[in-house]
Amino acid sequence: MSFLRAVVALVLLSVAVVRAEEAPRKILLVAGTTAKVDAMGHHDYLAGCECLRVLLNKTPGVTTVRVNEGWPEDVSVFDGAASVVFYTDGGGKQAFLSSPERTELVQQMVDRGVGLVMIHQAVDYPKEYADQAKSWLGGIYLAGESGRGHWPSNHVDFPEHPVTRGVTPWTIKDGWLNGLQFVDDKQGITPLVWSGKEYEESKAGIDQHIVGWTYDRPNGGRSFNFTGLDAHSAWELPGMRQLVLNGVLWSAGVDIPEAGAPSEISQDDLNAMLTPREPKKK
Repeated sequence: MSFLRAVVALVLLSVAVVRAEEAPRKILLVAGTTAKVDAMGHHDYLAGCECLRVLLNKTPGVTTVRVNEGWPEDVSVFDGAASVVFYTDGGGKQAFLSSPERTELVQQMVDRGVGLVMIHQAVDYPKEYADQAKSWLGGIYLAGESGRGHWPSNHVDFPEHPVTRGVTPWTIKDGWLNGLQFVDDKQGITPLVWSGKEYEESKAGIDQHIVGWTYDRPNGGRSFNFTGLDAHSAWELPGMRQLVLNGVLWSAGVDIPEAGAPSEISQDDLNAMLTPREPKKK
């Protein structure tokens, strides 16, 4: 009888494992407040998160939820998340830094091994959060020690990594944050994209110019970070779009196909995502 019970227990465990593997990976896309007065496409966090939502839903076994205004009204939406993406303002303007309770909730998700993605200015942290944020992301922008600006760069070298599968070269003039401050010895960091102020400095190998990287957190969980995407037009570039899409899926523990995750999207669809804006007064 004890042998039969052991067999039944083993079968039930196997079924539970299979069901867990088949369960959809829930990815939250948190869009920061998009200014009503600005150039079309600039810091359009709503449009960017909508673009990611459409792209992520092309991968079987993935489900997405988009959150607007930087933080959900009901935090239970975070329950069961495999990864959370923040595309938002930085420098302390991140909504999750606006109260100890919100910051602690992000910390709890990190402690549970939930994936974490920060895009563009979301990697910019005040000094008082520097150590905590580095433990989340592996590296951060720190005012007075890091660099930022708009310049053209040519992205041609990509190391072998699941996030770079299917990524093709691209050229762009983007708003970049570099000169980032990383964890000691860059343990767990895999640089993926570099950008300096000259084309020839945008190739692999210069730590000062790292602008895209993954972080295998020592206590479990994955983080992916990319400091570009200042404007919505960057999503038009297949290589950059593939990289960010792969990075989000990787952070959620999704296997990336050798050719990269499905990433096709039409120009009409991208244009339709743009948030209506009032132009700035000259």
